[in-house]
Amino acid sequence: MAKRTKIKAIKLKGRIFSGSGEAAEFIKLPWVKAQIIEKLGFTPYNGTLNIKLNEENLTLKRRFLKKAKPIQILPPKGFCRGTCFRAVFMDELECAIVVPEVDGYPDDVIEIIASTNLRQQFQLKDGDVVKVKILLS
Repeated sequence: MAKRTKIKAIKLKGRIFSGSGEAAEFIKLPWVKAQIIEKLGFTPYNGTLNIKLNEENLTLKRRFLKKAKPIQILPPKGFCRGTCFRAVFMDELECAIVVPEVDGYPDDVIEIIASTNLRQQFQLKDGDVVKVKILLS
């Protein structure tokens, strides 16, 4: 009988959309930036790339993230926590997805943080389909 291999990553596709800009303000906070540098190994660009998932990709995300080892961004009192997962954007650039722990945050959205402005580097606009590979550990 063949041995089953463990899934080490999952590939998701989604469409880019413009957010409210709140994530950019959050990323600028010194304690957030310091934890991203320490825990993820890169200095984040001041903003995120927002991706909306379709139902198929949303189901994959839910199943996968239950098994993945999160990287916690721990806040001082009065701020929300964030959970990060290591990822690779468009098979080229190391990055992370961040899941804000905020009531009412949409389940079908992922936000990507990276060391660069992904829209500029990859010449992206709202509606473009992109892929991100989320790493399990």
